[in-house]
Amino acid sequence: MVSHIKADFSASIVVFFVALPLCLGIALASGAPLFSGVVAGIIGGIAVGYLSGSRLGVSGPAAGLAVIVLEGIDKLGGFEVFLVSIVIAGLIQVAMGFARLGFIAYFFPTSVITGMLSGIGILIILKQIPFVLGYQAGHISDEQFDVAQGENTITILEHSFTSFTMGAVLISIVSIVLFIAWEALAKKYRFFHIISAPIGVVFAGIAMVMLYQNGVLGFTLSPNQMVVLPIIHSWSDIATQIYLPNFTEALSNVMVYKVAIVIAILGSLETLLSVEATDKLDPYRRVTPTNRELKAQGVGNFLSGLIGGLPVTQVIVRSSANITFGAQSKLSAILHGFWLLISVVTIGSLLNLIPLSSLSVILIFVGYKLAKPKLFIQMYRLGLEQFVPFIATIVIMIFTDLLTGVMSGVLIGIGFALHHSYRNSYFMKDITSDEQGQKIHHIMLSQEVSFFNKASIISKLEEIPNGAKVIIDFSNSKSVSYDVAEYIKEYMVHAPLKNITVETINFNPR
Repeated sequence: MVSHIKADFSASIVVFFVALPLCLGIALASGAPLFSGVVAGIIGGIAVGYLSGSRLGVSGPAAGLAVIVLEGIDKLGGFEVFLVSIVIAGLIQVAMGFARLGFIAYFFPTSVITGMLSGIGILIILKQIPFVLGYQAGHISDEQFDVAQGENTITILEHSFTSFTMGAVLISIVSIVLFIAWEALAKKYRFFHIISAPIGVVFAGIAMVMLYQNGVLGFTLSPNQMVVLPIIHSWSDIATQIYLPNFTEALSNVMVYKVAIVIAILGSLETLLSVEATDKLDPYRRVTPTNRELKAQGVGNFLSGLIGGLPVTQVIVRSSANITFGAQSKLSAILHGFWLLISVVTIGSLLNLIPLSSLSVILIFVGYKLAKPKLFIQMYRLGLEQFVPFIATIVIMIFTDLLTGVMSGVLIGIGFALHHSYRNSYFMKDITSDEQGQKIHHIMLSQEVSFFNKASIISKLEEIPNGAKVIIDFSNSKSVSYDVAEYIKEYMVHAPLKNITVETINFNPR
């Protein structure tokens, strides 16, 4: 138990450093007050972390919902009205949990979930390179291809290589060298094992920023190359940063409920995808109860909306960082929420000295571990049925967003399943001849004969030559769809026109 606490404590600090700029960046991308992102991070960590059955998942504001938030605030005419949609979305998610809709998570193939993880890893790397180079990209997004003002991941990468900042590049180089050296030293010296590499990287970044500011090194960083956290001097200052929902105007507005339904559905889907992915990354392969997770996320969104926070989901970037740096229980997620809360009211000035380039180096190492080259080789060796949905999920996700990539991978997986269904709807038991020399074709149908099998069965029966006999055997069939049964009846009617004799075994036309 003590070892768990030590591991979770260390991992929680890393997740805190990763989550803080993401909370702020997602709030900025959503057109919401910056503090709302921090509020969502606190609720996602403490409340959802406590209620969730996920051992290693971390919840907070998600970049995948940024567009929904931005459009929702615009349609509803203000952030306070939009907060009511979040509250209602939370109640819908709780109802979904009690309705046991968490089973939806189990319909996603392993190849697609693995592709989603690798795609997230590649996206993390692509998204963080501009910050490593010091390009002032405006905000952080971890899932979307398109960025504000007509920019996208590729165009920002192009700009970053021509508009880099040497001060940020130097911090990135030091961070990379320190990260690699730290992990090597951790194998030999206990000190480097107790304090994880990301923590050392963050404090090294702060030290270099202070050297810049004091003129010791001849470089500078602009404010948007640093963490930007609202400075809180007293508890009364918090009141000025928090927005409360406007129920008076919202409850009679139909659009509020429409936005709530969209948030509930998309937020739940993203959470369930993250749950599946996190469980696969868990070294102990523990299984998260999905219905409980929906309830926990619902309570989280209800509370977040009540006190001015963004929508909350379980987020794979923070969850994978949590796992990568040694978390063993949900204590890590809960602690990271407390660190967000404490930092807001105590050390905002110190946190604002953290350069984004240091945090980006940490995320790039997380991304690499999610998308290691050997994983692509392993998936290729499993065959095209696994490799094609895997690659398709990655590519489409990189150029669109997480949900589009995943759903595309699922559709391709369904295509393979239909192809198998088409091929395995029957098998030829034998082809014999009777005493008169008439060819007898014995077709045995599979256990489950659905409408997907209709095309292959039609194709086979149409190949039966004139003057032959066909035996259609339903002995193994437990279920036969109406479409197939209807066709068999029609075939029996028209077969005599081709001088074909049809015999059925255990066929119930009804």
